[in-house]
Amino acid sequence: MDQRSDSENLSPFISDRVLVNGKVVPLTFTRDGKLRWNHNDRRCLNVEKEALGFTFEGSRIRVNVVVEKRDRILCFANMGGIGRQSFVFEPLSEESLTLWSQKLRDYIDSLGRPKRLLIFVNPFGGKKCATKIFVEDVRPCLEDADIQFTVIETKHQLHAKEVVKTLDLSKYDGIVCVSGDGILVEVINGLLEREDWSDAIKMPIGMVPAGTGNGMVKSLLDSAGEICSPSNAILAVIRGHTRSLDVATISQGKTRFFSVLMLAWGLIADIDIESEKYRWMGSARIDFYALQRITYLRHYNGRVSFVPAPGFEEYGEQTSYSGEPSCETSTSQQESLNIQQPGYLGSDVKLENMHWRTISGPFVSIWLHNVPWGSEDVLAAPNAMFSDGYLDLIIVKDIPKLSLLSLLSKMNDGSHVHCPHVMYLKVKAFVLEPGARIDDPTKEGIIDSDGELLARGNVTYKGNVKCYMAYDKLQITVDQGLATLFAPV
Repeated sequence: MDQRSDSENLSPFISDRVLVNGKVVPLTFTRDGKLRWNHNDRRCLNVEKEALGFTFEGSRIRVNVVVEKRDRILCFANMGGIGRQSFVFEPLSEESLTLWSQKLRDYIDSLGRPKRLLIFVNPFGGKKCATKIFVEDVRPCLEDADIQFTVIETKHQLHAKEVVKTLDLSKYDGIVCVSGDGILVEVINGLLEREDWSDAIKMPIGMVPAGTGNGMVKSLLDSAGEICSPSNAILAVIRGHTRSLDVATISQGKTRFFSVLMLAWGLIADIDIESEKYRWMGSARIDFYALQRITYLRHYNGRVSFVPAPGFEEYGEQTSYSGEPSCETSTSQQESLNIQQPGYLGSDVKLENMHWRTISGPFVSIWLHNVPWGSEDVLAAPNAMFSDGYLDLIIVKDIPKLSLLSLLSKMNDGSHVHCPHVMYLKVKAFVLEPGARIDDPTKEGIIDSDGELLARGNVTYKGNVKCYMAYDKLQITVDQGLATLFAPV
């Protein structure tokens, strides 16, 4: 920690007279990273917060900056919350130019910002606007920050995962996903399936919203009080601040899937996956199909078991750990999913030594969340934290349709968790034993994780996507702070 006094922090690295817009003015660069100058009125620029980078143009130095709309320091163009502009000054001597250049470079380097990024752009996600967002919002900021970048447009499902599994990570300081949450999930799974997974998973990952849901980047930006916009998201990457993220390992036999957002079974999973046929509607497909599912509400038999966090021991009935789920999977499915690939095998926590509780169905919805926001307008788990080592569990059993409609309408502010028909708790480990529908035992359900079709029973939904697991018992454990994300704070 910096133990210097305030007066020492405010003392200048360098102070000089320079040309600004043809006028000689005093310019000071203080030890706490502030550029201060007099021109018409007194002005100050916080380099760490507002400077993207510096460009050295002959005898002039251009400071590429971002400022908020309410900030009147500089004029700027509209970028949806922030603006890009530049402040240009010219030292009066060659010696002064050299000194200013060195001091500014040294300070930016001391901030630990990324210098080389790999960027995945998913042109097929959401409203198919990722390429436009990259060109108009992301690339200009990266160029202003003098960050080198390599762009890969994803061509098909799991493309990003395939790239990451064999990528030379030494060439990059971070990976950025201009997409929805799906590409992030592919990157996490690709890193954890590498032989060097323990080092690979330390690679910082950034998110720029360009998909249907954008739950992860919404959670990150909202935690800092910032709006969810591409410009705010890429600025968080450029500044280089990071935070840890819990990773949930979903296991069934030898099959592993690593989740960072959520797992759903019942109503939420049915809406998320079955609404894919309305993807042309964009995010409106979710609301449209939710009304259909409420009208023809499904109830599912099944059972959930869990290890509650301290303070939530009153939920359910006492039980014991029944052993790790096993499932016979066809040889062709094993080959397609690369189950036997080396990599991370999940937490080594002793589940049999934990205190388990259980709740039996029928259920309307089971929803596990790792972060607060499920999408930009769904605050699914308002108490969820990025790296607390727990998942937030939302259970809905019997509920009238009108009450369910009211509940769903409250998800935009998180108040649905206070509904008397909702059980909301935190868990350390979780076991799901999904069953068939009450109204028709020949039909089963869908298990959805991070927007991916994890498992599909005997259902009317006919998708072409291969499932990762069977519609059977599965287990979830949490690894606290395993992954790393670029974050605004």
